[in-house]
Amino acid sequence: MILEGKKVVIMGVRNKWSIAWGAAQSSYEQGAKVICTCSGDSLDKVKELVQELPGTEVYLCNDVGKDEDIRTCFEEIKKNHGKIDGILHAIAHANTEDLRNDFILTSRDGYAHAQDVSSYSLVAIARIAKEMDLLNDGASIVAYTYYGSEKAIQGYNVMGVAKAALEASIKYLSVDLGKDNCRINGISAGPIKTLSARGIKDFGSILDVVEERAPMHKNVTIKQVGDATAFLFSDMSSAITGEIIHVDNGFNVVGV
Repeated sequence: MILEGKKVVIMGVRNKWSIAWGAAQSSYEQGAKVICTCSGDSLDKVKELVQELPGTEVYLCNDVGKDEDIRTCFEEIKKNHGKIDGILHAIAHANTEDLRNDFILTSRDGYAHAQDVSSYSLVAIARIAKEMDLLNDGASIVAYTYYGSEKAIQGYNVMGVAKAALEASIKYLSVDLGKDNCRINGISAGPIKTLSARGIKDFGSILDVVEERAPMHKNVTIKQVGDATAFLFSDMSSAITGEIIHVDNGFNVVGV
């Protein structure tokens, strides 16, 4: 088991369809002590869900748009578990109207909201973890992104812009975190049916296109993305940082 003896924090579990839940399962299977965080509206559901992974605990991080909420959550985790070896950032949100309408109609407030929750929260999480001395030597941070950061995907709109900022942040954070022997990488996952994906107009057609055109001719699962996350948490990836790794059955390499 490649994560034996490690403690990882999975931020962003909402339900059993969450990509973050796939990461929690894979990390647990690989021997990690798994610690989940979620917002208040998902707390009861996630507490029930983690019973499938004995010993897994859940902590409230209600609003990643507030530094004090992140800090309070991390203080509780450190008090109960000491330093940790990995953090998964699986957090994103945009206003529904900014995903349903043309991108050009994105409001100033909607743009700022998507950037704050989906991108800047990674910077805040990394900074606060570093300030609190929460990360063990050799720790690894992973964040989830999507191909809509690279190409204009119909319906992804402002979230694509936020994910592009997230990916740039990963590169810059790799330099700062590397000074403390910590790594950070992104996983660009193929489209998966999640609660968040329901907000994307005609999402089903995106799944159909991937299945038709990807070299492997199928869509990815939360298990596959979770396994890649466990690898990036592990010492087997100790020389990898600042990268965006595609876990999409090869869809990103295909042209017309």
